[in-house]
Amino acid sequence: MQIHKNDNVEVNLKDGHKYALCDIKKDSPVIKFGFPIGTASQDIKQGDHVHTHNLKTALDRVLEYAYNPKAGAAAAAGQTADDVFIQGYVRENGDIGIRNDIWIINTVGCVNKTSEILAQKTGAFYFAHPFGCSQMGDDLALTQKILRGLVNHPNAGGVLVLGLGCENNHIAEFQRVLGGWNEKRVKFLSTQDVAGDEIAEGVHLIEELKNYAAGFAREKVPVSKLKVGLKCGGSDGLSGITANPAAGLFSDRLIACGGSSVLTEVPEMFGAETILMERCINREVFDKTVRLINGFKEYYIRHDQVVYENPSPGNKAGGISTLEEKSLGCTQKGGTAAVVDVLDYGDTVSKNGLNLLNGPGNDIVAVTNLTAAGCHLILFTTGRGTPLGAPVPTVKISSNTRLATEKPHWIDFDAQAGGDIFDFVLEVANGKPTKSEENGYREIALFKSGVML
Repeated sequence: MQIHKNDNVEVNLKDGHKYALCDIKKDSPVIKFGFPIGTASQDIKQGDHVHTHNLKTALDRVLEYAYNPKAGAAAAAGQTADDVFIQGYVRENGDIGIRNDIWIINTVGCVNKTSEILAQKTGAFYFAHPFGCSQMGDDLALTQKILRGLVNHPNAGGVLVLGLGCENNHIAEFQRVLGGWNEKRVKFLSTQDVAGDEIAEGVHLIEELKNYAAGFAREKVPVSKLKVGLKCGGSDGLSGITANPAAGLFSDRLIACGGSSVLTEVPEMFGAETILMERCINREVFDKTVRLINGFKEYYIRHDQVVYENPSPGNKAGGISTLEEKSLGCTQKGGTAAVVDVLDYGDTVSKNGLNLLNGPGNDIVAVTNLTAAGCHLILFTTGRGTPLGAPVPTVKISSNTRLATEKPHWIDFDAQAGGDIFDFVLEVANGKPTKSEENGYREIALFKSGVML
């Protein structure tokens, strides 16, 4: 299959690998999706397999970019925000949730086992992590911001904030970061401060939270309230042809209805960043996007790493040869809509439309980041497969039918087989459980860039 008329390679739809449509001279660009995905490292003959043995990246370090805006996507025909509704839980502050869970959020990793025991006894959900102490400066602040986003997430009808008592991120300190909160929805427990059985006290507080959450019922709300995260993991050569464009179509349609989507994985924008920059709504958003891209490259350089240390072994086995190729497929999850905002770690979505979110490509860190940004659910495309799930519903979209057939307990939607992904995702928003929810896979991981004491 030739994807774009300007391509000089075609893709085998059975395995996702590339083959030359014509002779390609050494050091000449290899074109896929209508864009260069690197340069030939040797002469390539027509019909040859094009992969890591004869294709190399053309990516470099920090770059300068020119502001060259182009029009964003037009609204999807036939539907507006007034036409489409979901059944959600309207919170007292006006936010909406698509689940009514009880969450246990730890201020520190020392109480991970305590939160696990409380979850087993009460049916609440807990999210283990190793941080909240022995961190300094910006690193601790980042942990606090992500945990704040989780506490404030509207999919949680009630939240128990669980601490130890002696950590840097002790409850009084975390409350300062948290700001205001609904005392009926958020309870706090510092286990060192309990004169007796902290498990019994935790169970008591969770029962109070469950009683509060029981007062909410689903009601009709416009789909414009929905915020959806976009993520790929274990990609293959078909991800940029089937699954990621399917997510992009969903994103465009949701945005046309007034909703919001969030694209992250900054290192997997390298090589495709100008496509996003051309869609920025104004110069301010363009400048923020430039800082987003170059800032992450500088992070790599500070750690003496090359900016193109990607794709992964699984990506390569699936037919992806360079980071440019991976990025050109990855960014298709953002559809064609204009970029309205750029969010930093710990920021929450405030503008309807396509948002870019600072963060790495690591799967568990990225889904945590998207959750903390306020995404109600996450579309997770994959060609190789993965069972993981975020704290919010995580819709696994396979790029190929083989994966969907072999791992039906992982995959929610087969993009190669087709179907209406928009209606499917709205079913999930209305309460249909994802496979990761059915399997009990709800995990978090926090990004760490600083020193540890």
